[in-house]
Amino acid sequence: MKTKIIRVAEGKNSTLSHLYIDGIFQCFLLEDKIRKVKIMKKTAIPEGIFKLRLNTWGGMNKTYFPKYGPIHKGMIEIADLPTFSSVYIHIGNTIEQTAGCPLVGLSYIKKDGDFQVLQSVDAYKQVYKKLYEAATGKDNQIEISNNFQF
Repeated sequence: MKTKIIRVAEGKNSTLSHLYIDGIFQCFLLEDKIRKVKIMKKTAIPEGIFKLRLNTWGGMNKTYFPKYGPIHKGMIEIADLPTFSSVYIHIGNTIEQTAGCPLVGLSYIKKDGDFQVLQSVDAYKQVYKKLYEAATGKDNQIEISNNFQF
């Protein structure tokens, strides 16, 4: 599976992206602002090709296992990032909830100059199985690139 995050727009402190798996749009993603110098938990992950892996030991699993039952087999982690650790694709709506991680959503709005994603839980349930297959498959990489359109 080929997994890509393509960033399409910037807000004051937010970045809106599209998630593609095998060339098919899956959902929107929300990240923090892209910065040249990292600010802990307030900076989007860098462009590049990184590893996707299943994380079953991180603290967020304690919340997600009971919440999502048998569909949740572990957090989908973007690993081997320079100066970043424990970066998961997870639920949330605003940049206050990202902590440097991409948040999933089925739609988005722009409010007070920043993007928010909506219907995050539905997006997570919809995309999790495909991300799980990508993270545990042979080609477990994710490509992140900027292609600002608006």
